[in-house]
Amino acid sequence: MIKKLTAASVALLFSQLYFSQEKSNTEPKEKEIEGVVITKTKKAVEQKADRTIFDFSEQEYLNTGSAMEGIKKLPGLIATDVAGMMYQGKLLDVYLNGRPLNISTNDLTSFLEGMPANSIEKIEVITQPGAEFPASSGGAIMNIITIKNTNKYLTATYSGNYAFTNEDKFRSRTNNSLSLNARNKYFGWQLRVGQSYRESEMNSNQDNLVFSNTDRIARGTFAKAGVTFDFKNDKLLFNYDIYSNNNDNVTLSNGSFRLPNDIVNNFTALDAAKTNSLRQEAVVTYQKRFDDKNKKLDFQAGYTRSDNDFYQDNLYNQSTVDGLQNQGRLLDNNSVMQVSNFKVDFSQPIKILDEGKVSFGGLYENQIFDTESKGITNLDYQRNTASTYLEFQAKLKKFDFVLGTRAENYDISGTTRLTDSAGILQEQTLIPFNKFKLFPNASVQYNLMNQVYLALNYNKKITLPSISALNPNNNTFTGPNSSITGNPYLQPTIFDNFEIKLSAFDYAFIGYNVSSIDNQVAQLLSREGDVIKNEQVNIPNMRIHNFNIGMPIPFMIFTTPLSEIMKVNFNPDKINFIYVYAGYVKHEIKEIDPKGMFILNLMAQIMLPSQIKMTANYNVLSKKAGFYYFESERPFNERFDLTFSKKFLNEKLTVSVYGNDLFNTQVTQLHSKPLVGNSVFLYSKTDTRNFGFSVNYKIPTKNKLAKEDANILQQTNQTDSNGGVVPPTQP
Repeated sequence: MIKKLTAASVALLFSQLYFSQEKSNTEPKEKEIEGVVITKTKKAVEQKADRTIFDFSEQEYLNTGSAMEGIKKLPGLIATDVAGMMYQGKLLDVYLNGRPLNISTNDLTSFLEGMPANSIEKIEVITQPGAEFPASSGGAIMNIITIKNTNKYLTATYSGNYAFTNEDKFRSRTNNSLSLNARNKYFGWQLRVGQSYRESEMNSNQDNLVFSNTDRIARGTFAKAGVTFDFKNDKLLFNYDIYSNNNDNVTLSNGSFRLPNDIVNNFTALDAAKTNSLRQEAVVTYQKRFDDKNKKLDFQAGYTRSDNDFYQDNLYNQSTVDGLQNQGRLLDNNSVMQVSNFKVDFSQPIKILDEGKVSFGGLYENQIFDTESKGITNLDYQRNTASTYLEFQAKLKKFDFVLGTRAENYDISGTTRLTDSAGILQEQTLIPFNKFKLFPNASVQYNLMNQVYLALNYNKKITLPSISALNPNNNTFTGPNSSITGNPYLQPTIFDNFEIKLSAFDYAFIGYNVSSIDNQVAQLLSREGDVIKNEQVNIPNMRIHNFNIGMPIPFMIFTTPLSEIMKVNFNPDKINFIYVYAGYVKHEIKEIDPKGMFILNLMAQIMLPSQIKMTANYNVLSKKAGFYYFESERPFNERFDLTFSKKFLNEKLTVSVYGNDLFNTQVTQLHSKPLVGNSVFLYSKTDTRNFGFSVNYKIPTKNKLAKEDANILQQTNQTDSNGGVVPPTQP
């Protein structure tokens, strides 16, 4: 009886919370009182029909430290070096402000570790990308939005963070950023600059063949600039972003390998590696607006260039057979990627059933990727993609419908040069991919009541092999026991995604999705003798099943009668509660039949005296969990984080003190399940336990009449935030 009452209380309480806010939302959303603008309070988590939105700007436990540290705290999201980034069992394609990052897997971790979490406004995890998104978005999209609202005249915001770890020695981590925003009667501009510095350590064991300790120093800088010109209702925007990373690794390793004469050669080696990467992006956008606010026409042209240089020098190698020697430069790789694109998007309301909307557009994209190893060009890759889409949205009483399709034509070609077993350089042509394909999508949403809906979704998608998977130089460390290469012959992956989800009041949900996948790209580790082989392969066909549930439980239901709770108007983001996320993911691969993994995330918010907010976050994945060709041997990604935060100076200054992975439990321990060869045991532990503080200061402006202005830093055409539900017609 108590359990039933508790469940009912949760549902009734949050329905009351929502309707009490909904009542106030029937009034105008903005009121100007003596020049002050009052807006709605942001929500920490919002569940939409096609996406989940996490607010970073107001969540101190997310926006301290690096972007990667914040992302790892999101419920249902898995970020690992082995499995990549997954949300609710789906691999994520990472976007930045509505545009694909076009960044290799190896560089993505460095990129996100170098980005301060407090530079992120929100993250959208789009589990059901519609026809407006490129079909190559694959299973799901993580869209990192760093756009900030600006004020008229000059305003500034400073954000800073310091943290330290203390494993075998003391190591520091810092990041700082400054945002400047201004507008005059001719144009508006925004500039954000920042830097990051990160010291870290990693210990690893590769199948008891090699034991290594790596000391890392990562340095990053970035600048984002935007200028906008207003022409009545229309806008012309210019954006330029630049990100630079300069990373140093020193690795001390020891191990053994068997020589052809069956003599065991033990060795100890010290290697130094350096990575320099530079990513630049320029975008021009023209937004045509009409008297009807739901009608829009956007033109956008963009160019992205990424340069990456990597080398590894052996400082010394002492072995029982060869003695002490210096092997010199072992790796010397570089790559250049260039992406150019132009797209058009148009949408307008039309009369379909009760009301509706039509959207259509097109995209042309050209990508060039070249890699070199010790002066030899070993990959020359070109891709041209031309696409167009058409999508209809309609409403009939309590039903919302979305039906669309995207047509894409691919022309992928290139050459690769690899050294054969005899040491002779061989040039081969890549397997061409010249196809025209249709990618339909459809969804039906039934609105049971206000903000309670049941949604059914289907879409067909494609994922092109990542740059790092194609790159023959996909290697960040080489030694006598390892063989790591990319695979330029990988084929694109085709997805058929199905989902059913029941969502209530933006916070609670329960859902199930299944993806049928052809040619999934996966990492495969095997051992032959004393050499570990690491390669990228296509899984011919597989399925991914995912069941997930999220539920907020306010603490007041245990101490306050329900009749009293219903009388009060609460803001869910300002009360004491625990948010529970649980999921089960099963990779269905016939050859190895991996076990399913259970995912649990608990996030508790406690309002302490003196308006101090305490946030506790616990994540864990079950042991013996299978993902692709790996199985974990102990709980994976297990960590407990704690944050205390308080606002000062009329909420212009926010100070947070935090500790991450307090019990030092986050560790990777797994073994591979190869189709051919012997299994490989892997263990790695980084210094994830760290302590620190952060500050965010909105420098006050003397202008008391400053008003909200449009976002201009990388503003792009986004799908409606209501997840495909047709917005109400404007009067």
